Amino acid sequence: MPTDNLLDILTDLIKLAKKSGAEQADAIVADGRSVSVTYRMGKLEHLERSEGGDIGLRVLVGKRQAIVASADRSKKALAELAERAVAMARTVPEDPFIGLAAPDQIAKSLPVLDICDSVEISADTLIKRVQACEAAALAVKGVTNSEGASASWGRSQVAIANSAGFQRAYESSGSSISASVIAGTAKKGMETDYDYSSAVYASDLRDPEDIGHSAGARAVRKLGARKVKSQKVPVIFDPRASRGLVSHLLAAINGSAIARGTSFLKDAMGTEVFGPWVTIIEDPHRHRGVRSKPCDAEGLPNRRRQLVDNGILTTWLLDLRTSRQLKLQPTGHAARGASSPPSPSATNVYMAGGVHTPTALMADITEGLYVTDLIGQGVNTLTGDYSRGAIGFWIKNGEITYPVNEVTIAGNLKSMFKHMTPATDLEFLFGVDAPTVRIDGMSLAGK
Repeated sequence: MPTDNLLDILTDLIKLAKKSGAEQADAIVADGRSVSVTYRMGKLEHLERSEGGDIGLRVLVGKRQAIVASADRSKKALAELAERAVAMARTVPEDPFIGLAAPDQIAKSLPVLDICDSVEISADTLIKRVQACEAAALAVKGVTNSEGASASWGRSQVAIANSAGFQRAYESSGSSISASVIAGTAKKGMETDYDYSSAVYASDLRDPEDIGHSAGARAVRKLGARKVKSQKVPVIFDPRASRGLVSHLLAAINGSAIARGTSFLKDAMGTEVFGPWVTIIEDPHRHRGVRSKPCDAEGLPNRRRQLVDNGILTTWLLDLRTSRQLKLQPTGHAARGASSPPSPSATNVYMAGGVHTPTALMADITEGLYVTDLIGQGVNTLTGDYSRGAIGFWIKNGEITYPVNEVTIAGNLKSMFKHMTPATDLEFLFGVDAPTVRIDGMSLAGK
């Protein structure tokens, strides 16, 4: 459906809500269509094509709000939706912090972003990609089984409007391909690994053969893993693992956690959280960024900002509600779905690369751990305590040697952040990215 038509639907729905007694209202509609396939051991295992969408309405009556959602867009259904939302709002407790943006807060002009691929990818094309991907993985010597190769394509339309006069609609797309395989035998030991690629434009994906070969090589490389003794050592995080450290920061500076007082960084604004050699940047308008968007879900402008500037924490991630709780200005970080209220969320975030190559970063390590994968969710966001299972390789005299498993790495994120050193190998691959990272003095629990 043309985006103008989606905005017309929202405008009519907001009028119905106000007619039913709402003092303020906003609405969102998200339509999408997608195709996904999975291929395993030379056979098509899964093929799915979907198309649909939801419309969500939030109404405010005084300091009370209610949210309802529906897939039915008939005039009768929308009228009933508006009436039900207002009736619900009148029965819920008051929230002193809710409310729409003031007219002077709303974005006046928005960037045009390159986030939608006009080329639709067919199921036949996806099938050819996963065939090539899995074949390349199975061709790696030592790979003995496949957990499958998958590929997908999707395109979505999002429209947002509110009773203060804000309207915005945009389209976005995404494609992905992945492979997961098993190496080894039950008698001698088995290992599994994967690789994947995702992008706004299908043409920006890595070649299927490259992804398959990489998945197979990763699995084979882990065969013969050993245990190591418990000790304190420097730990090198591969980019696939280090991006999780940035995600822990984003959770800790989320306005909801700060307002509740449940973040280990709740008193850290304006202080040195990382070493002065670390800068972490958010760029919601990145060219073909997988999380790029022209504004936030409440109609506020968003912009590129340094969340951490030379080690100093500069901001929280705030929507309107949390900004009012904290008596601060909103930062344009609101996100929402059809059936949920706005809440703070980041877009494209990355840790800037450092000055040392990954090889140079580990050159002086006599004994240490190179982490490629992390297991479990052992992170306490209230205290910063960190404890996760790790898989990787042992570093000896600056060189990566044998594979290691069945170890746990532990520390506290406050100290880990302060002792974190990034390498030069930053790549923009996902919504959260980081280069190889070194952290000294971590506790390793092994045999």
